[in-house]
Amino acid sequence: MKNIIMCCLALFLAVGTSTAQLKNLAPPNPCIGANLGPVSWKSQYRFDACHSGFNPYETILSASTVGNLVPDWQYTTGSSIFFASPVVANGVVYTGSNDQNVYALDAVTGALLWQYTTGGNVHSSPAVENGILYIGSDDRNLYALDAATGTLKWIFPTRNQVYSSPTVSGGVVYVYSSDGLLYALDAKTGSQIWQHWGGGIVSDSSPAVANGMVYIVCPEALCAVDIKSGLSRWTAGNNLSLYSSPTVANGLVYVGGRDNILYAFDNQTGASRWTFTTANQIWSSPAVANGVVYFGSLDGNVYALSAATGALQWQYQTLGYILSSPLVANGVVYVGSADGNQYALNANTGELLWQYTTGGEVDSSPTVVNGVVYVGSRDGNLYAFHLPQ
Repeated sequence: MKNIIMCCLALFLAVGTSTAQLKNLAPPNPCIGANLGPVSWKSQYRFDACHSGFNPYETILSASTVGNLVPDWQYTTGSSIFFASPVVANGVVYTGSNDQNVYALDAVTGALLWQYTTGGNVHSSPAVENGILYIGSDDRNLYALDAATGTLKWIFPTRNQVYSSPTVSGGVVYVYSSDGLLYALDAKTGSQIWQHWGGGIVSDSSPAVANGMVYIVCPEALCAVDIKSGLSRWTAGNNLSLYSSPTVANGLVYVGGRDNILYAFDNQTGASRWTFTTANQIWSSPAVANGVVYFGSLDGNVYALSAATGALQWQYQTLGYILSSPLVANGVVYVGSADGNQYALNANTGELLWQYTTGGEVDSSPTVVNGVVYVGSRDGNLYAFHLPQ
């Protein structure tokens, strides 16, 4: 009788679930194997709390269509967009600029919706969660703003500049100040839960959160910090880049080094699993998708390696050093270069599919949402590209 009931229930669910509902089921998160929930852009730096740099939801742009991209709009800020990367939430694109402002623009038209002036340059990328935008400034503050209006919700003073991008996970905001203090704050109130001292060298690295730990370069070593207590679980490596942010995927943590090496560490123990040497330092943060890790180097190359072994799959040479961190979506790798170009490469082969020349270095990491590519440039513009209508 039990088997009959279960069979009928399965038939009911199969009939009652529409094709549209099935299409809305999210694929597994590549870094922790959990379901991401309804299809949407996860609105923080590097896509998710694990910094996978992988958008599994993009279906409009692909290797066969991305070559047709054309400029849609551009918005000019009052200064260069350096490391700040745009995020998109609820039809709004948010970014920071070296003119000390945070901008909210209509994602379709590029029209200014609001701007908020901090007391310093904004290298930090925003995170948007539950209607609140979190962003750091080099005026030594983390700001929480109403995402719809730009109204200040709260400010948390840090001990030094915030170049790091905040990460939101489980109702907690994690942010790193440039003097090596990692903070865990209540996302609603801004009250401090704990802080962890990691060192005293200026760092732009941003925290990744997975497996009950926060991973951060703190500094020159990879630190794993318990999310509940703020106590150190382990440290690994040395001479790591102060600009590369760790990426957690497939049981490993990937991060770039000042010694020209990309490292892969076990995410539970910190044990070294493999290394790959380039011809210069790695400031770019890795992206991991479909068993491949992608990153840029100051040697001007974009690299694709086996995420499991570090074996080289392909490399692509740009005409400038690469600070930009790649974004992978639907078989395409998007990355900027100091040569002023935004590139789109075939994720499987490294073949150039599309490029666009801006008026300045492209150090900002791109965002791809629903067929639109958003990227900032040191020429002070935020660009949007789409397919011809």
